[in-house]
Amino acid sequence: MLRVGVIDSGPGPDDPLEPARAFLADGSVAPARRDGLGHGTAVAAIIRRACPGAAILHAQVFDERPVTSALRIAAALRWFHAMGAERPDVICMSLGLAADRAPLRAACAALLGQGAVLVAAHPARGAPCFPAAYPGVIAATGDARCGWQELSQLGPALFGAWCNSPEHGAIGMGGASIGAARIAGHLAAIMAGAGPLDGPAAMAALAARACHRGPERKRADG
Repeated sequence: MLRVGVIDSGPGPDDPLEPARAFLADGSVAPARRDGLGHGTAVAAIIRRACPGAAILHAQVFDERPVTSALRIAAALRWFHAMGAERPDVICMSLGLAADRAPLRAACAALLGQGAVLVAAHPARGAPCFPAAYPGVIAATGDARCGWQELSQLGPALFGAWCNSPEHGAIGMGGASIGAARIAGHLAAIMAGAGPLDGPAAMAALAARACHRGPERKRADG
């Protein structure tokens, strides 16, 4: 069974609490609680819509606010790494931090060395954010041009996808974090059909399917 790791706000009402884990601000690890923000629930729903057979494994790094740290994300990544052959095939991080931190960089590098595919949210424009800016990580964002099945390639490792955009009449959560979930869903569906891919092969598969190239053009007023 294809496995997808979701590092976010935890399992929703339809997800089992076991074996999900919470990585807390004090450095401890505890059984996960139900998602109090709804974001992890939304991310998992998008991945399941794209790949209904995927098994979602939640790593909870948010509490009651959408604020986390590099240390908490790195601890979640190390948990996945320690699973060895049972680790998720795709790991979705619908989040981003402004600063590069050595523990986060090292945790990403260890999983990439194991052949895992890492997807992280990144704005379409602006300063780098982490872990999306690390080499080998697939940077993902929302692209209002993209319908559910479409992809765009905005840079060598930056891809855009459907993101519940208001341009399509959507309401609720949207933006780069939802775009990252959709990219993870694309990859899960690709791997469910074609077999496991490593990071470079996953990027190549996304690039081959992209129907838009380059950034969205801003519309002129009037």
